[in-house]
Amino acid sequence: MTHIIALIDGSVYAASVCDHAAWAASKTDASVELLHVLGRRDTSSHPANLSGNLTLGARSDLLEKLARHDAERAKLAKERGRVILDAARAGLEAAGVTGVTAQLRQGDIVEAVQEVEARADLIVLGKRGEAADYARGHLGSNLERIVRAASKPVMVVSKAFEPVTRAMVAYDGGPSADRAVAHLAKGRLLTGVAIEIVSAGDETPERRARLEAAADALRAGGHDVTASIIPGKAEEVLSQRLTERGAGLLVMGAYGHSRIRNLVIGSTTTEMLRSCAGPVMLFR
Repeated sequence: MTHIIALIDGSVYAASVCDHAAWAASKTDASVELLHVLGRRDTSSHPANLSGNLTLGARSDLLEKLARHDAERAKLAKERGRVILDAARAGLEAAGVTGVTAQLRQGDIVEAVQEVEARADLIVLGKRGEAADYARGHLGSNLERIVRAASKPVMVVSKAFEPVTRAMVAYDGGPSADRAVAHLAKGRLLTGVAIEIVSAGDETPERRARLEAAADALRAGGHDVTASIIPGKAEEVLSQRLTERGAGLLVMGAYGHSRIRNLVIGSTTTEMLRSCAGPVMLFR
């Protein structure tokens, strides 16, 4: 891992995104690129036509005022974005991260991520953005779009940061879970972190063999690993195990090996994102 992209906005999650990016950078000596994306509404200088049936003179006067208002709003949004980026960069540098860069972009956030992710090894973002409904269990509207579109691992973080000393890998034998194991085995992100790799379901020789093979791959990478098969539904088993073991990071495939390709993230992944108090690292 050499380069991390951290997506920040004006939400309460921004500090946690920076803290997790700094942690990952400290483990891997990676550089961090801060990315703040202004939506098209924030920077539009073309006012909506709200004039209705006003007379021509009144309509022209109103549209002129709206244009000035929107131009000022766009200017303020850019200034605010630069302030957010400057504060985040200062915080990362104070934490000892070197090679911090910052970008202020305009447009759709998914398109912005797709344009820059080729040079990244990890994308870090908050569970919710500043425009999200903060009702319990509600995820940010852009989260699923980014996870579905990104080709690189995505770390979704909650509001609070805690140094990661224990991690859990959810393993279902699918391609995305295998990619997660291979990535962790050859990387340094979880060096010195106790790892439990967990499979949910009934104990069978095939399930045990595949789980042990994945655990051996992690051990070959120098990691301290235990392997467990726990009966029950994945979303229930994983949540309970995370709480019992105090794991600070959950790693899992974004989709199960048998998922139907529809318009939502795999149901287990969605439930874990909602319920997990710590960061969740997702692999496609």
